[in-house]
Amino acid sequence: MLPAPRARPWAAALFAAVPLLAQAQLTGNVALTSDYKFRGQDQDILRSDPFAKTGAFKPAIQGGFDDAFGDSGWYAGNWNSSVNWLRGNSLESDWYGGYKWKAGAIDLDAGALAYLYPGNASGNTTELYGSATYADPALGTFALKYSHTVSDDYFGHAGAKAGSGLSGRNTGYLNLAYNRALSPQLTLKAALGYTRMAGDIRRQGLPSYLDYQIGAAYDFGSGLSLTGTLQGANRQAAYGAATGPAADAPQYSPNKGRFILTLAKTF
Repeated sequence: MLPAPRARPWAAALFAAVPLLAQAQLTGNVALTSDYKFRGQDQDILRSDPFAKTGAFKPAIQGGFDDAFGDSGWYAGNWNSSVNWLRGNSLESDWYGGYKWKAGAIDLDAGALAYLYPGNASGNTTELYGSATYADPALGTFALKYSHTVSDDYFGHAGAKAGSGLSGRNTGYLNLAYNRALSPQLTLKAALGYTRMAGDIRRQGLPSYLDYQIGAAYDFGSGLSLTGTLQGANRQAAYGAATGPAADAPQYSPNKGRFILTLAKTF
């Protein structure tokens, strides 16, 4: 008698994934914003010379997709934005995936996210994250999220690719967000975040800092919305950048508060 054929592990994994792929629910989004801030800091700051931009209007185009695999809880996605804070790079491309589940009235989410900057890999950063969300019809929605850096590279401030020999690993970001519907179309939005820099980064003179945003979003229907928020961060002097060659040239901080408008469409 011939021996039974051995199971192929990759084949078993492929067959197990087929039901998830069949249930995939793909959604997309595109947006135009007057200024892209990440954790309170401008992402368009470089002029063609070595100095910093000072204007409040620095538009960015953004977009991506999300893929939810039915009711399995698993998801994956990608989000992109034009940026200008790393020489030789003009794109941020984020790739992420994770798992969502419920614990009573709390929605939980855990996953991993890689920030990639194709023209200058010194900005590349990888984080693990977890969040908990509670929604109440009268009180609104509260979401607490923590992100933890697991790469030595941290947005150009540390890591092998940055050539610093320093590590940004264990930098953490904690964010508390709040949303409340004021009418069927209008939603209040507010958030407060705290970035705790790794020791190697703090020793360079870049301290941990708080960021904030507050504003509102108007839903026009059919996935189209307009959001206006005031966004910024503290520790502006520590994150200052020169605006000219003179020793007494004024400093510009990417942490400066700005009122930002964003027109977005989901589909």
